[in-house]
Amino acid sequence: MSVQTTKINNRRYLGNKYKLLPFITKTVTEHCGDFTSFTDIFAGTGAVASAYINKQLTTNDILFSNYISNTAWFSPENYDWDKLVSFISEYNDYNSIEENYMTKNFSDTYFSHDICSKIGFIREDIEDKKNSKIINNREYAILLTSLLYAMDRIANTCGHYDAWRRNVDLSTQVLEMRMLAAEKNLNTNNLCFNTDSNELASIIKSDVVYLDPPYNSRQYCDAYHLVENVARWQKPEVFGVAKKMDRTPLKSKYCTQSAPKAFDDLISKLDARYILVSYNNMENKGNERSNARISDEEILASLKKRGKVQIFSEEYKAFTTGKSDRSDNQERLFLCKCQ
Repeated sequence: MSVQTTKINNRRYLGNKYKLLPFITKTVTEHCGDFTSFTDIFAGTGAVASAYINKQLTTNDILFSNYISNTAWFSPENYDWDKLVSFISEYNDYNSIEENYMTKNFSDTYFSHDICSKIGFIREDIEDKKNSKIINNREYAILLTSLLYAMDRIANTCGHYDAWRRNVDLSTQVLEMRMLAAEKNLNTNNLCFNTDSNELASIIKSDVVYLDPPYNSRQYCDAYHLVENVARWQKPEVFGVAKKMDRTPLKSKYCTQSAPKAFDDLISKLDARYILVSYNNMENKGNERSNARISDEEILASLKKRGKVQIFSEEYKAFTTGKSDRSDNQERLFLCKCQ
């Protein structure tokens, strides 16, 4: 019995900073000195946090699917590798044609009927194992994250779930779960949250707080509604061509015109030695949906209230829908040494 393993960066995700880790870690190493705690408050799938796995880590994301992923990778709870590999091997060998929530709502869209049936069975079984206490919370997160990664690898999309590709032969899809190469014996004070970033800011304390808020109007809950649906497993009604659930509670204010006010409020609440902000330079450069919601002036105004600010930049090819293909995209890091 053997299964393949997967690493944290093996997931397609808008704005993923994995390729920028050398730039980010170099900046932190050269300008933040020695520190013991690191917080990623818009953690997404955890790519940046993964660079600081030897620190006390705090992660947060408004999407439950990302919270589950962060729990899988960073929770201090230990897990039984052999037990999980056994379950994953059984899931990979299982073939299902039974009707379930997935087949009734998503057959022959992002996945074939049979793949939907298999996803539905596996997801239900993972929930049953958790409720029966066969697996602990981190083992639950690892199995669920493994399923989400497996779905992502074969989904009939261009990387997100706003639409599926037409006239594609889905019969060749094979759902293969892989074991997460997740570290054990992590810092016992690691914490993973699934809450509003501004509410969390006033109750945490960290040497370095890293912020990577959404840049533009594209809501992550719209792009990843199906992944979020499967992660939550509340089996809601879905609607529209893209088969989306109601995402109202998951909408981020950082994708709206109120982003500057929200950002200023967040910065004012943070208890940190250093605040590091990633923000792309797409302010008024792309189409309207791609334009940055917070201007450089607004970022600097908020940070300068807290201390001295330095700016670092690196050329970066950002995700676009093809309507704002620019060669001068830059990822900037605004580093504030708090007074």
